[in-house]
Amino acid sequence: MKRILSGIQPSGALTIGNYLGAIKNFVKLQEENECVFMVVDMHAITVPQDRLALRKNIKELAALYVACGIDPEKSILFVQSEVPAHAELSWILTCNASMGELSRMTQFKDKSAKQEDKGGHIGVGLFSYPVLMAADVLLYDVDFVPVGDDQKQHMELTRDLAERFNSKYGDTFKVPGVFIPEKGARIMSLQDPTKKMSKSDDNTKNFVLLTDEPNVIRKKIKSAVTDSEAIIAYDPVNRKGISNLLDIYSVITGLTVEDIVAKYEGRGYGDFKSDLAEVVVAELEPIQNRMKDILASGEIDDILDRGRDAAAKLAMRRLSKVKHKVGLGRKK
Repeated sequence: MKRILSGIQPSGALTIGNYLGAIKNFVKLQEENECVFMVVDMHAITVPQDRLALRKNIKELAALYVACGIDPEKSILFVQSEVPAHAELSWILTCNASMGELSRMTQFKDKSAKQEDKGGHIGVGLFSYPVLMAADVLLYDVDFVPVGDDQKQHMELTRDLAERFNSKYGDTFKVPGVFIPEKGARIMSLQDPTKKMSKSDDNTKNFVLLTDEPNVIRKKIKSAVTDSEAIIAYDPVNRKGISNLLDIYSVITGLTVEDIVAKYEGRGYGDFKSDLAEVVVAELEPIQNRMKDILASGEIDDILDRGRDAAAKLAMRRLSKVKHKVGLGRKK
């Protein structure tokens, strides 16, 4: 059995991009693998957060994980900051990372530019958070990390840091592999299909949140950008808008893109978008209802308590070995 790890920031409700590209695959992966899922709240504070909103988002994200099908009896689900080993290992790895390799991280350039545009300062945490991500992974002897294309660079850094540490101190870390789902790994913006769908986008029409009301979902899908050809065909290079919508339809229903295209032969975008909106609503309504029940019952705290204890036990096993290797603490 392989061990797989992933984490999502609690910086607002998830989009269908997060769901279709990540969580829907996680539900399948947990059936044949040992899965560790984190609410990565320490990553969230690399940019300014409202503390009350952050705490609310942490619980809601955890509840969404469960509502989407993550089974706490099969997988470990916990809040990152509740396992101190993440911060400790991050510091040790930071001391083995270079300024040069961190400055080459594409996402740092993008995120720091956004912070500057908003008039905010660029914190050191935003610069060094790929090392925290490496610590997240290396603590748990992970075999694979499911990532989108935009996270491949961070995983390369994780592998480099593991190999560097192993070379310097002896065999310590398992060097993780990368798993990229073939379909649904990169759901694009509804209004600008050249960009990945993101919950942090300033234009709310660009994404569908898992918590959006049905009428909001219908409105967003029907206003999604397509093109002037008005022919339903799959061409992700030249016709990104309609191709993105076809991907969403396919991943939710399990139908092939070819079958969907054949189904709408001779029909226009109006019919297709109306049907897609209902497909999305039918997928999300049960998740929304289950999430509300989980939060109302208070069971999410019990789930996160058990997950924290299980994760801490695994993490401390690895951290103790690392601290011994580098000479930290006392030896009795």
